[in-house]
Amino acid sequence: MRKRYPYSVLASVSLSALTLFSAPVLAQEAVSDDTIVVTARRTEERLQDVPISITVFNQQQLSNRNVVTAGELATYTPSLQANGRFGAESTSFSLRGFTQEGQTTPSVAVYFADVVAPRAQGGTTGGNGAGVGAFFDLQNVQVLKGPQGTLFGRNTTGGAVLLVPQKPTGRLEGYVEGSVGNYDLRRFQGVVNVPVLDTLRVRLGVDRQTRDGYLNNISGIGPKDFADVDYTAVRLSVVADLTPNLENYTIVNYGESNTNGFYPKVFTQDLIERDAGAALRAAQIASTRGDYYNVSNGLPNPFQKIKQWSLINTTTWRASDTLTIKNIASYAEFRQKQSANIYGENGYQNGVTNPYYAVAIMPAPGFSNTSQSTFTEEVQVQGRTGNDRFNYQVGGYLELSEPLSGFQTSYSPNQINCTDILAFQCNNTGLRSNGNFQISRSKYRFRNLGVYAQGTFKITDTLSITGGIRYTSDVTSGVGAPTKIFFDTPNVPRFACSNPRPVLDDKTAYTSAQIQANPELCKITRRVASSKPTWLIDVDWKPDEDVLIYAKYARGYRQGSVNVSNYGLETWQPEKVDLYEIGLKSSFDGFVRGTFNIAAFYNDFSNQQLAINTVSCGNVANIPGYTTLFPACAGVSPDDFPAPAQGIGNTGKSRIKGIEIDASLTPFEGLKIDVGYAHLDTKVKSIDTIAIPLGFAQLNPATAQLSRGVYVGGPLSLAPRNKYTVTAAYTLPLDESVGRLTFSATFTHQDSAFGSASSIAFLGNPLAGLTSIDNNNEWLPPQNLLNLNINWNGVAGAPVDLGLFVTNVTKERFHTMTTGASFGWDAAILNQPRMWGARLKYRFGS
Repeated sequence: MRKRYPYSVLASVSLSALTLFSAPVLAQEAVSDDTIVVTARRTEERLQDVPISITVFNQQQLSNRNVVTAGELATYTPSLQANGRFGAESTSFSLRGFTQEGQTTPSVAVYFADVVAPRAQGGTTGGNGAGVGAFFDLQNVQVLKGPQGTLFGRNTTGGAVLLVPQKPTGRLEGYVEGSVGNYDLRRFQGVVNVPVLDTLRVRLGVDRQTRDGYLNNISGIGPKDFADVDYTAVRLSVVADLTPNLENYTIVNYGESNTNGFYPKVFTQDLIERDAGAALRAAQIASTRGDYYNVSNGLPNPFQKIKQWSLINTTTWRASDTLTIKNIASYAEFRQKQSANIYGENGYQNGVTNPYYAVAIMPAPGFSNTSQSTFTEEVQVQGRTGNDRFNYQVGGYLELSEPLSGFQTSYSPNQINCTDILAFQCNNTGLRSNGNFQISRSKYRFRNLGVYAQGTFKITDTLSITGGIRYTSDVTSGVGAPTKIFFDTPNVPRFACSNPRPVLDDKTAYTSAQIQANPELCKITRRVASSKPTWLIDVDWKPDEDVLIYAKYARGYRQGSVNVSNYGLETWQPEKVDLYEIGLKSSFDGFVRGTFNIAAFYNDFSNQQLAINTVSCGNVANIPGYTTLFPACAGVSPDDFPAPAQGIGNTGKSRIKGIEIDASLTPFEGLKIDVGYAHLDTKVKSIDTIAIPLGFAQLNPATAQLSRGVYVGGPLSLAPRNKYTVTAAYTLPLDESVGRLTFSATFTHQDSAFGSASSIAFLGNPLAGLTSIDNNNEWLPPQNLLNLNINWNGVAGAPVDLGLFVTNVTKERFHTMTTGASFGWDAAILNQPRMWGARLKYRFGS
């Protein structure tokens, strides 16, 4: 067992001391440098005046933590988790226990320059996030906790992450920065800001990074490593003052990434794998034991390619001292091509020449796995009365997301032996006799329309009340033509629709030749529409200029959606949450100066969109007596075996309660201590029944149900009970001619957490030897990370900054996500090893 105790005790003592020491000085004088500005309510405000639980990072803090992806941001943010099951650049967020499962709309929306991330819905998580190379040249990143559905464009139940880029200024300035490090890290950043005219300002930035992967591929098949980095990001920002009161702000973003992608490591074998595949998996596990970061790939050409670009235009008209009108319009495109072994198996293992694939995914030739455009339009009117007694916002929001071109198409061999996947050279004569080949064809359209109003009225100089309401109309439609291919004769494909028993008007089945010639014969269309109000009521009391006490109630809502590739589980309805929260924000100055913010919350979560893990009757057909163990499979013919997949159903009710603390202390000149802490207590209160569609095996015989990744009385996924981060930074008292030299250390800890619900296919299935959740490997282990930084700004009085960094100093090893036991083994996404490097930055201009 690894020794984590000393680090945990140190961090716990620091947190306790901070909390106790801060309390007596909350009412003291304001901190002179308390100037953090946020836009959590769509207007610039001091952080300490906003009645929302928020964690904020500036660009230097992001650099010190080596944050370049969404997953790395989550590592250092209490309450925020990342689902990196499909790689660092396909990460989705979980906040306060609200998680995006499968093809649901994100429960945590990501915004860049006030515009929501572009839509994307493919076979794996991708899009809907920060985007490639988004974490450079930022003013700050703000993590807003709790539903933000009143003022923000898209309704969410968990919260929002706001990325605020640096805006062009009126100074000629810029910088170039280079970084080098282990794993052959090479990074270049360059930014130039030019005031072309008094009324025209331009800012151009470039971020280019490459790094070898830290997962060693020992199979000799495919690339030498995985989890590598290779991206380019370009950002052009232009501000034009059309009149003294009319500003136009345009941002053009482009990001491109081309890597080997992710790869899970197989680490245990379950009882369910009783056929010839067991020998393969045992050999694979044995072959990778030499090094923790060894994996064994069997896919000939794995890769992940992402291209994303966006255009954002914001026009602001200050009609008067008390009225501002803003229009925010955007257009974005997202494309992803990914070829990967989802479950980490190597079908070539142990001398096998006819490779077996559990589930692989790759784009069909000439197609993308995911390909979507998104247009948004938002109008805001912000006003106040002359005496500032009443402030208000009203607005409207429109979002239209369309497929870029035709169907997005993926190939996916499923429990089958293939020597040439793209040429359909496959057969069922190897490990299993029930495999098939899936071709997923889909396209989705989203239309989101919202109108909102929110206002704050000062009852007295110290007491205010805020009320907000929003009405949202959401429509999601999907068209799919999923097909599957059988190989009754080796290397001779027979085509069928993925829906069991498709029929013509005369009730005769489509032939293989008909489907091969025209896959759209298998077309299905699904549509989900909903309209819901959301609201907010908040009471603020400021007994002192630097103390804010608030209490609020909010209704959150997340739209329903569709997935046309999941037979029998293609649609799901909206979910809702009622939030009750109280909080304190304070600034203080005196013997010790700093800030102390605390929030306590309770969520009542209903109609919850939960993952439902489906296993085809074909998955268990090799097991003797399987129709007795799985009665739903009795009488089901092989042609009716649908693809195993993850579906979504409105099957849960939960409660979520917790406490969050964000604090900063300066005990004496030169030393600053920042602490963030979150305690989460989540519990599933009930799970509703879901009917078993034709062709699926029920996974919990006691209730004849399809399996979910949660259970009544248990926790929600990705919700560790305790998580905290402590950063201490000391700046040496040196003369300005020497520069500013700062030493800092950041320690983070999070408790063990239940993993992704997508990975618990055999929960409670006696056949797998599992009778309770405690026997499953899907719990994520505790995580501890220690990072060290040295920053020397203004080296010897020159406009040069030097930085040295080390992340995961103690070489902690843990998995951050599991990919599932659906096929008889467990595989996991591994954390980053120790990373170190140096940065050199040259600043120029006025």
